[in-house]
Amino acid sequence: MKKQMSVLKKLAAVSVLAAFAAPAMAQQAGDNVVNFGWAHIGLNQSSEPLTLGGTFQVPGSGAHVSNADTAILQLTHFFTDNIAVTADLGIPPKFKLSGEGTLNGLGQLGTATQWSPAVLAKYYFGDANSQFRPYLGAGAAYVWYSNIKLTSSLTNLLGGGDPRASTSADLSSSFVPVANAGIAYNFDKNWSVNFSLSYVPLKTKADLSTTHADGSVTHATTKITLNPMVSVLTVGYKF
Repeated sequence: MKKQMSVLKKLAAVSVLAAFAAPAMAQQAGDNVVNFGWAHIGLNQSSEPLTLGGTFQVPGSGAHVSNADTAILQLTHFFTDNIAVTADLGIPPKFKLSGEGTLNGLGQLGTATQWSPAVLAKYYFGDANSQFRPYLGAGAAYVWYSNIKLTSSLTNLLGGGDPRASTSADLSSSFVPVANAGIAYNFDKNWSVNFSLSYVPLKTKADLSTTHADGSVTHATTKITLNPMVSVLTVGYKF
């Protein structure tokens, strides 16, 4: 009897140890994960010279757009243990536009808020019990701009010094591809931390319209290549 009790105790001890040793489920089919954190948008940029009236290019002119940081929200659904779809949302960042080259003396030319919600399909390596899960993703974003504000220095340039001139800007919107790579580290069955990098080949065209005191309107255009690399660090909760 004592021998049987000893065997049972050993089996119970082994069962308890096995329970503690068993890996927690990380992400599996049917799971939803909410991630919230920080995104840094670093631009790999260049610009074309400012063109006046569709024909005359201002020699040596250029523009520089600042990098930006913002909060990001990601919603992910796992269709299988390895395949998921993520929606990237968050607070739209504000970018500052400054003159370069022959326009450097103008300083800041304006600001704009960028909206760029994205949807990405991702493949997670490993299995549902893996603590580290690297992944690759691809998808698309729709980019547009709002709250475009121009400085008086740019209006004075385009208005030829006319104190009653006013200038407005239109920035082109577009669908753009997104390439993504990252890794998720799972603390337990619910909480994780996630780091990723995304590359977005992005260009925008700026159309500047200046209304003069006599009612005439002149136009200036430029194209800016932004090509942002987006670094994201978030904390995730699975439910």
